[in-house]
Amino acid sequence: MAFQSYDVRGAPTVPKRDPKPETQLASAAVRVFMAGDRINQQLISVLDPAAWRAQPATGVRPIVAIFTHMHNVRCKWIRLSAPHLGVPSRLSRSSCTPGQAAAGLAASSVRCSEMIGQAFDNDGLVPIFRRDAIGSSWPAGVEMLCYMTSHEAHHRGQVCLLAHQLGFPLSGSVSAGFWNWEKVWKDSGWQLAIAPQTGLTPAAR
Repeated sequence: MAFQSYDVRGAPTVPKRDPKPETQLASAAVRVFMAGDRINQQLISVLDPAAWRAQPATGVRPIVAIFTHMHNVRCKWIRLSAPHLGVPSRLSRSSCTPGQAAAGLAASSVRCSEMIGQAFDNDGLVPIFRRDAIGSSWPAGVEMLCYMTSHEAHHRGQVCLLAHQLGFPLSGSVSAGFWNWEKVWKDSGWQLAIAPQTGLTPAAR
């Protein structure tokens, strides 16, 4: 059980994890995040170019702004939590093209993956995760990965919805492909272990 600790001023401190290597978990965590970015790249590649800067009638930000936000937030995570890795250049929503967004996300994905790997290896290089300058810091690890992947998935969902609302819906096969992690894993050159489905009814499968 973890207990909250406090510094000499009585302020709560960020708890530390046990100093033990988790190499296998680190590798899996890195692949989870990189798989998510592969889906980002797929989504950019299949979007109708006319949807990129189309302004939704509801007044929400356009698709270009969502993708530049995703990249720029990654840059902030790296700057605040792992600056030793080098912070990628930010993207401008006013001038960013789909190709530039894809390249930027690819670069920030590499840096974020390195940050995740070092956090899970628990080698002291990335001891805490700062998601922004004013929010609470967390121990770097599982919570960090869940937050990062949730942020990415949330905005991918926004893009898919906006594309539909703007009159550029994705096909059913494309949308289904985002959930085919076996194929995402294979296309990335990884082997995803599949557990036997013994004892499951057809409905449960």
